[in-house]
Amino acid sequence: MEGVNQTAMTLILLGGIFLLGLLTDAIGRHTRLPRVTLLLIFGVLMGPEVFGVLTENAEKWFPFVANMALVMVGFLLGEKFTIASFREHGRVVLWVSIVVVLGTSAVVFSGLVIGGVRADLALILAALATATDPAATMDVVLESKADGPFSQSLLRIVAVDDAWGLILFSMILSVISALNGQGMSPDFLLSGAWEIGGAVLIGVALGIPMAFLTGRVRPGEPTLIEAVGVVFLCGGIALWLDVSFLLASMVLGTVVANCARHHTRPFHAIEDIEWPFIVLFFVLAGASLQLESIGRIGAVGGGYICLRIAGRLIGGWLGGFLSKAGTTFRRWMGMALLPQAGVAIGMALITSQQFPHLGETILPVAIGATVFFELIGPVLARIALNRAGEVGKGDTLLLDEDG
Repeated sequence: MEGVNQTAMTLILLGGIFLLGLLTDAIGRHTRLPRVTLLLIFGVLMGPEVFGVLTENAEKWFPFVANMALVMVGFLLGEKFTIASFREHGRVVLWVSIVVVLGTSAVVFSGLVIGGVRADLALILAALATATDPAATMDVVLESKADGPFSQSLLRIVAVDDAWGLILFSMILSVISALNGQGMSPDFLLSGAWEIGGAVLIGVALGIPMAFLTGRVRPGEPTLIEAVGVVFLCGGIALWLDVSFLLASMVLGTVVANCARHHTRPFHAIEDIEWPFIVLFFVLAGASLQLESIGRIGAVGGGYICLRIAGRLIGGWLGGFLSKAGTTFRRWMGMALLPQAGVAIGMALITSQQFPHLGETILPVAIGATVFFELIGPVLARIALNRAGEVGKGDTLLLDEDG
């Protein structure tokens, strides 16, 4: 009987969470709040911090649901990196992504050091500041029906800047090893190279046969099964080999988009089933947020948040200037890149394992700042899209069947 009750409660919770997705759409149409932020708020209310509806369930489900949602997000983002689009937007994407990562880290590091923070701690926080949230950013763009150079470039930038951030993070770990008298450790650099290079290899290895197969599978359910199967296989192998599953799935989508250009059925298939997973992802993410951590971040955390915002704004403007983008692009791209999610916490956990003396400060700052940017970032991203004049310009960011 106990098992039956547990199953009944699980189904009730899942049904309620999915219906929240409908409610967020209705509320979002009458307010300026993105549905991502609304889902996170609902998750907080249902979590242990408030009503306690989602407690153990959130902790058990969240890693599994998050991985499934993010591999689908990565696959859909990969479609944006076709050869034709790279010729059109490649210079902007490369310049802005690199400059935003370097600019954000430089502003955070220098500001914290000037404020009296020790150099090794400031370096780690500078690396954490580079992480973004592709899932939240993509959903805000889709919900806003934004289309145009700004939103297309935003999706490509948010897809690659985490890769630059991981490379920078690996280099900074080696620098900190040297500062602590351990010498420059090649292990961290090799680990970072494997996380990026291994993900690329997996995406290419699965993307080539998928591109060949997809032209021989009928539309509808066969294509859906094929797409879901390969995307989840890609994410699973990446997790098993301890490489970036988000980057692996993005490379998978890029290879398929470039090698199977006669249609886009796999992307439509994933897009059609993605939203329920995204709903679960953000509600469970909200339930997992530790709101009390905001009160524990102190002056270092407050400085980190302010400096990250400044670094994003400066980096977005400078990257736009160097890539010869327009004034509107320079002014609002940095704001659109403010959402931040679990990658920063993952970096903080790795740092705490390697350098326990830094963990007591880094973990509360990373968690507290993530809560702040998860709730506020999507709102600011939507404002940036609106100011860029691209909201409502497209019903979908995916090409049609003949595209």
